[in-house]
Amino acid sequence: MRDARELGGAWRRFQRHETAAPSPDLAGYIEHYWTVYWDYAEPYRQLITALPRVHLTISSQAGATVRGVTRGHRHQTLTGTGRVFGVAFRPGAFRPVLGAPVSGLTDRVTTAAAIFGVEPPECPEVASIEEFLRPRLPEPDAASRAAIEAVALIAARPGLTRVDRLAGELGSPMRALQRLFAEHVGASPKWVLRRYRVHEVARRLEQGGEIDWALLAADLGYADQAHFVRDCTRMLGEPPTRFAARY
Repeated sequence: MRDARELGGAWRRFQRHETAAPSPDLAGYIEHYWTVYWDYAEPYRQLITALPRVHLTISSQAGATVRGVTRGHRHQTLTGTGRVFGVAFRPGAFRPVLGAPVSGLTDRVTTAAAIFGVEPPECPEVASIEEFLRPRLPEPDAASRAAIEAVALIAARPGLTRVDRLAGELGSPMRALQRLFAEHVGASPKWVLRRYRVHEVARRLEQGGEIDWALLAADLGYADQAHFVRDCTRMLGEPPTRFAARY
């Protein structure tokens, strides 16, 4: 049997989520800040699915860590009361900070001190984390800006489904595009295209109403519903109808 706390939006009784926009001078690097608070008397197995972002997270339980792009899904057990503060970097923007290919962080977690050379504030708010980050964010280079723009195009166009079409719209050779994504995004263009298509499922569920799954699969460029279900299951950890029950 499924945990009733994960069904029908019941998680809202146990968790509170907040987001905040970065200051204008940091908006080229940071997509948003996020904070999650929870209160569980019994352990809860949280499903986490992520877009191709690098995250700096700071919590009382795990300390300060940097997590690279996670290809697929993962679970985090939440228990008692807790808080975690996160910085979601724009896809493509972390390469100048890391000073190395972002693919080296893919599916990995490391300490924040290993990346920044010093620990960030223990219980940060937006003002204190921005004060920490400002002197540690080098100027984005042309390749980083190109990667940011490429992922932004994918995010804005759910119907863009093929790498060759993406390369054509960007005016980039295929091999150069693949190198750009490995270096600056941490995942292949094909994976990023698929991940944003699957993200459209969550976006539509958040809007409410019934979903015609066959029609949604067609809207997102899938040849048939079976391919759509396979992609969702691979990235979300469960078929789309089971995932929808969470809403």
